[in-house]
Amino acid sequence: MSNIAVIGAGVMGRGIAYTAALAGNNVYLQDLHANVLDDAQAYIQKELEKSVGRGYVNQDIADETLRRLSFTTNIESAASDADLVIEAVIEKMEVKMNVFKELDRICPPHTILATNTSTMSPTEIGAQTSRPGKCVAMHFFNPAHKMKLVEIVRGLDTTNETYEKVKSIALTMKKEVVEVNEFPGFVTSRMNCLIGNEAMNMLMEGVASAEDIDKALKLGLNHPMGPLELADLVGLDSRLRNMEYLYQTLGEKYRPCPLLIKYVKAGRLGRKSGRGFYTYTDEKGGVK
Repeated sequence: MSNIAVIGAGVMGRGIAYTAALAGNNVYLQDLHANVLDDAQAYIQKELEKSVGRGYVNQDIADETLRRLSFTTNIESAASDADLVIEAVIEKMEVKMNVFKELDRICPPHTILATNTSTMSPTEIGAQTSRPGKCVAMHFFNPAHKMKLVEIVRGLDTTNETYEKVKSIALTMKKEVVEVNEFPGFVTSRMNCLIGNEAMNMLMEGVASAEDIDKALKLGLNHPMGPLELADLVGLDSRLRNMEYLYQTLGEKYRPCPLLIKYVKAGRLGRKSGRGFYTYTDEKGGVK
């Protein structure tokens, strides 16, 4: 499985493409927007430069990784010769289903179609294709080239062969794998959304400041990152979409915190907008 296409060049897509290329695969990264692809290419080059500077990889490996990467706005060019396609578009079911329908038309019969969804049903997404047995969820974590875990989530029709092939490619990327039988939110998102939502409710109720809530979770429960910091990193709009989906499918305990809804309406989306539960500045000291 040497040819991989990644559909969507946002934060997750570019990280997955980088990880796959570094592991020795030929990778096409596709996005509808050329400027997003330009940003993704610059990001990957910068991350490789950092890795060379810190001695994680040598310059030859960095150069070869870049040679394995191609960038395109054309989904047919990206996916027509792929062994594995990883979809990393916006967390909206309709969008993902439309992408899978198009990929099913474009890709050879042997191609495995994986969605990087953090909450949604690979069964429902895969049912839009003529190959539901070759459809699966392959959930990476942000930043994809640093975080060790990949959740592989079986849909109703996902075959053992598909699971084993996807597990194998994840292992070549030096990831740890957990096997999950489909249920909304899988394992990590289901737990993480609950923790994050409760932290937002505590902030709204005045229980403690954002800084102290995060500090308490990091030092008291040994979390590597506080739940509000993590929500800012993920993007508050993305978190809200996840919460809304889990609320619809799992019920009342996943009702999104009103403060989260308010922040998204105000355009406070976290790191990517420069302001969420915290304020982020650029290199010149201004708000991003």
